[in-house]
Amino acid sequence: MILVAITGGIASGKTLVSDRLRELGAAVIDADIVSREVMSKGQPGAAAVREFFGEEYIAESGGVDRRKLRGLVFGNAYQLSVLNSLMH
Repeated sequence: MILVAITGGIASGKTLVSDRLRELGAAVIDADIVSREVMSKGQPGAAAVREFFGEEYIAESGGVDRRKLRGLVFGNAYQLSVLNSLMH
């Protein structure tokens, strides 16, 4: 089996490449999709965010308010490292 990791910045073509690989029969694991699932209502990521960061980072849907949390962690290296630790 060949394992390929696709990385890059915003709008660099990661989705285009992974979609093409999927069309060719490759199994694709998208970390963005996995992280959204882990942070959804009832999942361990959402519970960890609620416990560490507080209820204000939970959306009405019960999942993580990703936009609000992003605003917090990307301005604070410590908070970002905590979030990464919780998610990984």
